[in-house]
Amino acid sequence: MTDRELPLPHIASGKVRDIYELDDKHLLFVTSDRMSAFDVVMAEPIPDKGRVLTALTAFWLEQLADVATNHLVSLEVPVAAGDAPYLEGRVMVVRKASMLPIECIVRGYLSGSAWAEYQKTGTMHGQPLPQGLRQSEQLPEPVFTPSTKADTGHDENISFEAAASLAGEALATEARRISLAAYQRAADLAAARGIIIADTKFELGVIDGRLCICDEVLTPDSSRFWPADGWEAGSTPPSFDKQPLRDWLEGTGWDKTPPPPTLPPDVVVATRTRYVEAYERLTGRRFADWPGVGPRGRAS
Repeated sequence: MTDRELPLPHIASGKVRDIYELDDKHLLFVTSDRMSAFDVVMAEPIPDKGRVLTALTAFWLEQLADVATNHLVSLEVPVAAGDAPYLEGRVMVVRKASMLPIECIVRGYLSGSAWAEYQKTGTMHGQPLPQGLRQSEQLPEPVFTPSTKADTGHDENISFEAAASLAGEALATEARRISLAAYQRAADLAAARGIIIADTKFELGVIDGRLCICDEVLTPDSSRFWPADGWEAGSTPPSFDKQPLRDWLEGTGWDKTPPPPTLPPDVVVATRTRYVEAYERLTGRRFADWPGVGPRGRAS
């Protein structure tokens, strides 16, 4: 997709999403095909990536409706956005929320930055873990491991106490409860479909006095998805997320500062394939049936 402005007030653009104001209570989220890794946006988009993220988020919000309220109002392209076929399947009309100043991460397996910390100190987000754990090993129970939200650079892993000082004790406690419950519900559903959710990141915000699930939910951008039949403690399993892209980037010797290396076509295709497979395996639905995936959705 080619990023473009809409006939609406532009609020912000992140690595992947563009946010517009619809009215005093609602925003329009447009999920692009931009791909970021190591906090740097790649020059090459991943075709239909934005639609996969939107479709998966919509699916998970359905599954988690009784765990917590969410901000989603509609998946239809609003009239105010104009007649833009490329928007089909990649927009969410959402209620405005007062977002928490923390990332709500839940880890069920020891991987990523948590594994790196454990190797050095035997801790995860500053909290001691049992000795002798191996890479990718399942933790005794899922753990809420928050981080800061960095405007620039990398987020910083923090303790629950530090999160409480940023968000307030009551909100941090409720965020932990919602995040752990949502992770467990999703992990159980995914396990029944042969997928392990190693970890995931939730965004939570307050709407009308209630803490709600917002933004993307349990997507390949915000989670590590592993095939259960490919998992073995002590190794890095194959994944349905952006990890293969990260691994390719690591192999180039790139120093993780802009500009990033040019992604070869096979890496772009492989990344799209993994995202689509994650959607289809988790939901049991055909991605080809999602709005905008056909020829009209590809119109410029």
